[in-house]
Amino acid sequence: MYATASLIVIFSIATVYILQQSKFGKSPSGERLTRIKKSPHYKDGSFQNQSITPVMAEGVSYFAVGKEFLFGKKVRVTPVDKIPSVKTDLLNLDKNKDILVWFGHSSYFIQIDGKRILVDPVLSGAASPFSFSVKAFNGTDVYTTDDIPEMDYLFISHDHWDHLDYETILQLKPKIKKVICGLGVGEDFEYWGFDKKSIIEMDWYEHATLDSGFVANTVPARHFSGRGLKRNQTLWAAFVLQTPTMKLFIGGDGGYDKHFAEIGKTFGPIDLAIIENGQYDKNWKYIHLLPDDLVKAFHDINAKRLFAVHSSKFALGNHPWDEPLIKISAHSKEFDIPLITPMIGEQVNLKDSTQKFPEWWKGIE
Repeated sequence: MYATASLIVIFSIATVYILQQSKFGKSPSGERLTRIKKSPHYKDGSFQNQSITPVMAEGVSYFAVGKEFLFGKKVRVTPVDKIPSVKTDLLNLDKNKDILVWFGHSSYFIQIDGKRILVDPVLSGAASPFSFSVKAFNGTDVYTTDDIPEMDYLFISHDHWDHLDYETILQLKPKIKKVICGLGVGEDFEYWGFDKKSIIEMDWYEHATLDSGFVANTVPARHFSGRGLKRNQTLWAAFVLQTPTMKLFIGGDGGYDKHFAEIGKTFGPIDLAIIENGQYDKNWKYIHLLPDDLVKAFHDINAKRLFAVHSSKFALGNHPWDEPLIKISAHSKEFDIPLITPMIGEQVNLKDSTQKFPEWWKGIE
């Protein structure tokens, strides 16, 4: 009994010590917390989705999912072969070019109408608080923070480790002019040394004029948040970015719900929809899009082209690593969806609807 009690005490002390590390961020407080409590989406001490959203589907237990994840049979969840990539020189890029460059998973660079934008950058090699877990696939870390130029805008969809990476953010801090995020996430950035004046936090359906012709609209997502033990103290979100010449949907994470149609009616048509596609499972179908739901979401938001992200870098689900690409490629042909499928690092010409992309994942084990 004494041995068990001692182990519990040691574990508790270790947990407290770990959670006090800067990388875990800081809970909203002061004026920020006061603003959060006034949000119509904050109830009973936490942010809420528009619809009731259990993390696990009906009849599914955390124990069963954990058991499957740890001990279940996994088929090609992590690629054996090296993921192919190319490397676009972002530091010497012509600022007149309108392009997108994907870094794998949900991290990407956009240059549009003379502005440079970074979304959910994770360039440290791991999508977890510990460098030895959830490691990037071989070949996917061709970019480091040294390859990133000065950025006008950094968009953060939510505070999960595979979207808000402490090491990457600290190294990029001198290069970032403005941070755009959901309510509460700014507490982390301020705690990490960012100037409060450089942080724009918004609730769903709020907007901010970033510059002449650039407006960021924060819109709902069906997901959750949290870097430590307590969930939903900060807001998860998606964004509709209006530039002088294009309208982009920056999707973040989240399951299917009525918000996609709401976004389409309010902001459509949208030139390019960037929507998650990967790390899904029927067991958590409410918080991540299943492949069929992705097709519905794309049509709901009234978009012209689709770029499916959240795949090809980290194994956070139980499906084969290339299944998201295989399925959305098949769906794009069946439903006539103009699909963008670049390799990591490949230059996507945002205003060239005729640009073709090979199915680069084929033949990779």
